[in-house]
Amino acid sequence: MSKSIFNRSIPAPRFLLILAVLLSGFGLEAQKQVIDKVICEVGNEVILLSDLAEQIKMTESRQGPMRPEDKCFLLENMMVSKLLVHQAFVDSVIVSEEELESQLDARIERILESMGNDVTQFEAYYGKTTSEVRDDFREDLRNQLTAERMRTQLMEEVLITPSEVRQFYESIPKDSMPYLSSEVEVSEIVLYPVPNEESKKRAKDKMDKIIARLKAGEKFEELAATFSDDPGSARNGGDLGWAKRGSFVPEYEAAAYNLEPGQVSEIVESEFGYHLIQLLELRGNTIHTRHILIKPEIEVQDLDLARNTLAKVRMMILNDSITFSKAVKQYGHKKEQSYSNDGRITNPRSGDTFFEIRDLEPEVYFTLDTMKVKGISSPVELIAPTGEKYYKILLLNSRTDPHQANLKQDYAKFQALAKESKKSELLVKWLETHIESTYIRVDPLFLNCPNIQQWIVKQKNEN
Repeated sequence: MSKSIFNRSIPAPRFLLILAVLLSGFGLEAQKQVIDKVICEVGNEVILLSDLAEQIKMTESRQGPMRPEDKCFLLENMMVSKLLVHQAFVDSVIVSEEELESQLDARIERILESMGNDVTQFEAYYGKTTSEVRDDFREDLRNQLTAERMRTQLMEEVLITPSEVRQFYESIPKDSMPYLSSEVEVSEIVLYPVPNEESKKRAKDKMDKIIARLKAGEKFEELAATFSDDPGSARNGGDLGWAKRGSFVPEYEAAAYNLEPGQVSEIVESEFGYHLIQLLELRGNTIHTRHILIKPEIEVQDLDLARNTLAKVRMMILNDSITFSKAVKQYGHKKEQSYSNDGRITNPRSGDTFFEIRDLEPEVYFTLDTMKVKGISSPVELIAPTGEKYYKILLLNSRTDPHQANLKQDYAKFQALAKESKKSELLVKWLETHIESTYIRVDPLFLNCPNIQQWIVKQKNEN
């Protein structure tokens, strides 16, 4: 259930049912005279009825129909953001134009990627050009970034002491203490096999024959569909759609951005193999290309070399000839997340380095199952989502047995929870203070929302 920022129990009186009907029935085009009504002022910032309707629409598209009281909580969250933006203006907390434009680029790029980088589909969906959509997003994104910057500034000096961690732990009823599954911390060195020179020569020779057929008059897209080792684009005649600068590996982009529309590149070598690139269109920093990819075959000898290399690295570490950390930098794959963290794997779900055993890949799970803490595994063979085999050795840093959460074994978890609790308390205190000193007006339609009432009561108490 959603909760007010002030954490009070919220009933659902009948007036909220009227509110629900009103807000859930919006048609943005048909109700312009209502939608454009200002329903809330927070300092210099305003919230329109259309803003709330759009937030409700977006939330319901992800989570299903909202309860009436949840729509009140949504409005309160918007008011909190507006208060942060207003105070950021007062305190001269500024988001630079460079940062704003960079974030706009990233947002448009993510939407395009979800549409297969098809600009035509993007423009049909929004009914506007990408430039016009950028302009529509700009002010909302500026406010969002400003609110985040203000919130971060408030929280950046929050520290948590060991005594505060203990107090937080002791405040939790013992019968509410969660039972934790077995967890491990793991480091890795990842090595991908590379093709041998003979295999690379055969791939290049194959590409030369494709070029000869292209020069003889065969169509690029038909050759791509027949020969390209990139199955995702091959089915579309090698078409990679629209992409912004930075989307492809450097070798590909360096060649592609130097072509004229319709022109075909020389053979381009990258970590993926050999490319033949045709530029279709170019719009500023956005490029539309298609390609033919020929991958050198990874042969048994290449797999053996990778596995044997890691086996030797393992022995060097066990014999203290090299530290695990240095071995990561010397032999590990640079694009792995763990490479920049001394080989330590981060859990994408929690953001920390602890994994429940059941969340690990089966090959890793069964390898760790028989290992002792601080042990280093023999090379483990895995298969990437693209189908290639690769290898890793694993260092088991720590392991916990299933247990009820306690301060000794789970200090880091309780420390993080205590810090978040302290941040929440700080934010509530900050809000209470600034609500009292900031001009706030709420449309009477929403004054019966109990959580919104608290804002008004605080102002009356101050006055």
